[in-house]
Amino acid sequence: MSTNEALRYETDERCPPLVAFSVGFQGVAITITSVVLYVTITVRAGGQDEGYLSWAVFAALLIVGALTALQASKVPRFGSGHLFIMVVTPTFIAISVLALDKGGPELLASLIVVSSLAYLVLAWRLPFMRRVITPTVCGTVIMLIAVTVLPVALNRIDEVPADAPDATGPVAALVTVVVSTGLTLGVAGFWRLWTPLIGIAAGCVVVALFGAYEMGSVADAAWIGVPSSSGFKGFDLTPGPDFWALLPAFVVVTMVGAIKNIGGSVAVQQVGRRQPRVTDFRLVQGSLNTNGLGVLLSGIAGTPPSTVHTSRTVQLINLTGVASRRVGYAFGAIYMGLAFLPKLTAVFTTIPSPVMGAYILTALGLLFVEGIRTVVQDGLDAQKAMVVGIAFSLGVGLASQTIFADLLGGTWGTLLDNGVLVGALVAVALTMFLDLTSPQRRERFETDLSLSNLPEIDGFLRGLASQMGWSEASGQRLRLAGEETLMSLLQSEEFESAEDAPRLIVLAHLEGDTVELEFMAVFDEENLEDRLAYLSEETEGVEEGEISLRLLRHYASSINHQKYHGLDIVTVQVRGSG
Repeated sequence: MSTNEALRYETDERCPPLVAFSVGFQGVAITITSVVLYVTITVRAGGQDEGYLSWAVFAALLIVGALTALQASKVPRFGSGHLFIMVVTPTFIAISVLALDKGGPELLASLIVVSSLAYLVLAWRLPFMRRVITPTVCGTVIMLIAVTVLPVALNRIDEVPADAPDATGPVAALVTVVVSTGLTLGVAGFWRLWTPLIGIAAGCVVVALFGAYEMGSVADAAWIGVPSSSGFKGFDLTPGPDFWALLPAFVVVTMVGAIKNIGGSVAVQQVGRRQPRVTDFRLVQGSLNTNGLGVLLSGIAGTPPSTVHTSRTVQLINLTGVASRRVGYAFGAIYMGLAFLPKLTAVFTTIPSPVMGAYILTALGLLFVEGIRTVVQDGLDAQKAMVVGIAFSLGVGLASQTIFADLLGGTWGTLLDNGVLVGALVAVALTMFLDLTSPQRRERFETDLSLSNLPEIDGFLRGLASQMGWSEASGQRLRLAGEETLMSLLQSEEFESAEDAPRLIVLAHLEGDTVELEFMAVFDEENLEDRLAYLSEETEGVEEGEISLRLLRHYASSINHQKYHGLDIVTVQVRGSG
C-alpha cells in the first residue's frame, strides 16, 4: 500500500502550537474571502442595509470558526475527527437573495432553520439514502445551482458609484478574472492558494485608478467591538406563502450540500493519513451532523449558511504537510477572534461590487465543473445522460421564465418556477424510474446475526443460485462467500445472549452473471475491509478469524465494508456461470 511520506503531522499527531497557528493563519488567509464576500454579495443583492451586513458577517465568522474547531474534534456523534475547513457556501446565494427580497432576514432565518432539519435527518438516515440521492442527481443540481447564481454575479459588475466612468465595472471585473485565471493556470504549489486574493487585489487597484473605490466605512469602523444586533430582528414565526414557496428549494440545496459534504469527508480522511485507510462512515456522519448544526446556527443567527471546503483543506494539507487536528482548533480560534475586529472585516466588505462579482464568477465556473465531475464519477451511460440532459434543460429553462407564475400565480407559481427545485425533482423521478424498471432483480432475507441461522441463509443463497441458472460450482462459491461473510461478522463480536444479537438483513441484487449481496448488521469497532487489505502483507501468525477472511476474499470478486453509527454494511459480489 502507498505511503504519504510528505505528511509531517498526521491527523491524530500533536504538532507544536506554533506550527498549528502558523498553518491556521495560512488557512484563514486563503478562505476569509469565501466567507466575507459571499455574505456581502448575498446581503447586498437582497437589498439589505449595512447594519444587517455587519451582523451577518460577524455571525458567519463566529460560526465558521466554532464549527471548524468542532469538525476537528471527536465529540460523540459530532466532528469529522480531522482538519476540515468550513466556509460560507455559494450554493445558497441565489435562493438566499430571493428570500431576502421576499421577506427580509426574518424569512431567510426561518427557511434556513427548517431546512437544517433535513440535513440532520440525512446524516441520521445516511445508509438508506444511497440509492435515492445518486451522483447523477447531485451533480445535476450542482450544475443548476451554478447557473442560477450566475445572474447574481453578473449584475454586480455594473454596481459602481454614479460619478464613476462607465468602463469601471467591466474593466475591473475583466482584470480580476484574467489575473485569477492566469495565475491559476500558470503557477503551481504554494502560490496557487493565493491566486483568488491576488486577483481581487488587482481588481481593487483598477477601481482605485478610476477613482471609484469607497473606503469610508473602513475609517468609521471600530478596531474592536461587536456589531449591533438591530440588523437582525429574529425569526418569522408566522410563515406565509413565500415561506412555503421557497422551503422546498432550500431543502433541495441543503441536501445537495450534505451529499457534497460526504464526498469531502471521505477525501479528507484519506489525505490526513500517511497510510491509506478504509473510510470510517461514522466520522462521515459526525461531519454531516456538524455541518447540519452549522446550518441551524446560521439560521438562528440570520446569516447565510456555511459548509466544508474540501479543496482548500486538501490543498493546505498537501502544501504544508500538516493534517493535525490541532490546526483545526487554531483555525477556529483565529476566525472567532477576527469576528471582533470590525475594521478588518470592513476592508473586505468594501471590496467593489464588480470585483466581488468577478470573484464569484470564477468560483461558479469551478462549481459547474464539480457538478460535471460528480455526474460522471458513477459512470455516464446513455440512460443517465438522458436524465441529466432533461433535468438540466428543464431547470435552466424554468429559471429564466415565469411560466407557472403566469398560469397559477401565488405560492404554486413561485414554487414551480424554481429551476433548481424542478430540475432536482425531475432528476430524482427519472432516476427512480430507471431503478424500478431495471432488469436487475432483488431479493431480501432477514434474520438474527447468529450462527444458528446459517442453514436459513444457506437455503436463501442456494435459491439465488438456482434463479440465476448457475452451475453447481458457482452456486457453491456463492454459498461459501455468504457463509464466510457471516463467520467474519460473528468473529468480530461477542454477544451475551441470543437476545443481544443484532438483526441481519441480506439484500441480493441479481444482474447478468453477478450476484451482489449486502449484509447489513450492527457491528464492532473493527473495519472488515481494512483487515482484508492488510492480509496480503502478513506471512506468519495467521489466526483463526483471519482464515475466514482469506476464504472470503477467495470466493468473492469484490468486498466492501461501510461502517455507520448503528449499522454496518458488508457488500460481497460473486460472479458465476451457467
